Amino acid sequence: MNLPFGSWPSSITAHDVAAGTKPLGGACFNGERIIVQEGRPAEGGRITLVEYDRNGENSKELIDAPFNVRSRVHEYGGASWILIEEEPARIIFANFSDQRVYSLTLGQSEPTVLTPQSLVDGDPKLRFAEFTRGPENTVVAIMEDLRAEPVRHIVAIPLNGSAASDLSKIRVLSAPARFVAAPRLSPNGQKLSWISWEHPNMPWDSTRLHLAQLTDEGILASRVIAGGEEESVMQPEWLDDDRIAFISDASGWWNPYVYQDESSRTTRLVDRPAEFAGPLWQVGTRWYVVENPHTLLCSYGTGTKSLARVHSATGGLDAIELPFTGIRPLALKDSWLLAGTSSMTEGEQITLINLETLEHSEITRAIGDLPDPAMLPDVEEFECKNLAGQSVHALLYRPAQADLTGVEGELPPFVTFVHGGPTSQANPTLSATVAYYTSRGIGVVDVNYGGSTGYGREYRNRLRGSWGVVDVADTVAVINALVGQKIADPARIGIEGGSAGGWTVLCALTFADVFTAGISRYGVSDLVGLVQDTHDFESQYMFSLVGPYPEAADLYEKRAPINHVSKISCPVLLLQGDEDKVVPPAQSQVVADALAERGIAHAYILFEGEQHGFRKSENIVRALESSLAFYAQIFRFETDAPGIELS
Repeated sequence: MNLPFGSWPSSITAHDVAAGTKPLGGACFNGERIIVQEGRPAEGGRITLVEYDRNGENSKELIDAPFNVRSRVHEYGGASWILIEEEPARIIFANFSDQRVYSLTLGQSEPTVLTPQSLVDGDPKLRFAEFTRGPENTVVAIMEDLRAEPVRHIVAIPLNGSAASDLSKIRVLSAPARFVAAPRLSPNGQKLSWISWEHPNMPWDSTRLHLAQLTDEGILASRVIAGGEEESVMQPEWLDDDRIAFISDASGWWNPYVYQDESSRTTRLVDRPAEFAGPLWQVGTRWYVVENPHTLLCSYGTGTKSLARVHSATGGLDAIELPFTGIRPLALKDSWLLAGTSSMTEGEQITLINLETLEHSEITRAIGDLPDPAMLPDVEEFECKNLAGQSVHALLYRPAQADLTGVEGELPPFVTFVHGGPTSQANPTLSATVAYYTSRGIGVVDVNYGGSTGYGREYRNRLRGSWGVVDVADTVAVINALVGQKIADPARIGIEGGSAGGWTVLCALTFADVFTAGISRYGVSDLVGLVQDTHDFESQYMFSLVGPYPEAADLYEKRAPINHVSKISCPVLLLQGDEDKVVPPAQSQVVADALAERGIAHAYILFEGEQHGFRKSENIVRALESSLAFYAQIFRFETDAPGIELS
């Protein structure tokens, strides 16, 4: 059947996208059962832990409301819980509202608090994350201290509750650093390793791997065994009491290495143009697990991520063939691997894999009710050249629905997705949001512009000093290639993105003329405001993306879309959370005010109770339906989404 692109009837609704999607985090084994971190969009985005049997059945929620298992370390959090299996088995977790650490004995309903209250005007000034079993009835963790100048330490928290009212009971193990992550104890408990970095670096720019002998007194004296300027070290893991594995991009690609303490020798295990790690936006992110002292199970690749066994003594890599577009190892027990996986038909899920037979089964998945396969698009890894002759990567999703095509002679409208970060990556997987568009006859292209991870340090560094220039030029190059190949209708090209992606959207609408509509979700518009008003983790991120501030103040003014709104000539939709600390609402408000003053068609929707990213299901629904209605109004096609009024 032939129907106009954009007007195809679809069984995928915004409610399906929101209510049917639960964010998945880490997972671990608990005897013969499995514990998984899951989000609850219908509960305001609350994060909880759910236990399953090995068939993914007989689920039991372990952390009851109002507790919310979510850390705010670096604002992005991560690694907010750990299972301690010794009797009595218990879960140690950070609670979102007060950022205190709690201990919950399995089988009980009320947790015990382990760290003191630190609220100032309702904001927790002590935050904890990335717990690991410590010596003498403690857990080792990151402690973020915001009571004065921000500082982070590796600390040991007693499990007996003595620190709940006495901060001095928490032992500080590491010297103060602006940022720390990845605390790891050697198997014999005698050595501690961790990574640190300082402003203005981000963890993908420069980190240092520390090693210290664990003592009973004072702050540990550490030495740096890897990392430095222009080298990013990620995820140290002990192989035995003498050898520690880690990922370094010293070669230009994040590849695995091993450091032997006794001989002070570092060995590169794999030499290939593939990434074995990614950007450390959330502490505790893992890209491999130690299988035994001789082998690692690693995720690696560029666009699609695969699983491999890396040999820690001899080097080399054995690929493990599995039918996933992405995989990240989470936990290992005997010959069973728990992994976060993704595919174009199942989406994101927690998967149990038998490493001997490679049989695998789903424990749980992010998408509750999978869409009708007839509604799902295929993905193409798209590559083109920018004006400088450099390769630009993207993921292409053409309009797709079984038995439906567009009207003869008509090219489809396209929506350009711009990922956040900007140091991040769009990965191939089933996306209900993508299918929401493509099943209606709207194409989607997800651009991995220069600056994205996944393609080596040189590709990542292309954005240095050029944010708002390279990302826009690369995105425009992709659109020009799609139009030149007659894949997309040049008169109906939308662009949307959140956070840093929202910045690229606003820059593209300001400094390029290929887009006919744009949607910014909590997007950056004013660089000076961002530098002066954002959180500590990203407060000097702009120094590498644009230039040092205030020395480069003129460049900040020149780049910021808010200073050039007069150049925007197409309609704009602004979506913003009113509690966003990363990109405050003022960033969207100034754009809305300027568009109104210029008489440019726009709408500004402020979502109550939302922070950086929308977690409440009703807001996810409204944002998505508003986006579709916005495109329908601008691109002139029929839609079933509630209308939106443009000013």
